[in-house]
Amino acid sequence: MPANLGGGQRAEARKEEVVESIRSLPVRAYLAVLGLGDSFGELRKREEGQALVEYALLLALIAVVSIAVLTVLGTKVSHIFSKISTDL
Repeated sequence: MPANLGGGQRAEARKEEVVESIRSLPVRAYLAVLGLGDSFGELRKREEGQALVEYALLLALIAVVSIAVLTVLGTKVSHIFSKISTDL
């Protein structure tokens, strides 16, 4: 953008630059996808390992929660059976 443009002309030139950059976005996106073509194949291979890790983390979370719940409920159930035993 030339420095000798007036305020209105400078604003108009800036608008044209913005419009041109927006028009070129689909081409830029396409070129980016082409550049990552080989990387997508590698990512698909890695997803299998990621899924296995996700399942392991989910299983560990379920185990921790179930142990915590059983610990809390176990003492309550024990007290209930003790009360029943003393009442008999």
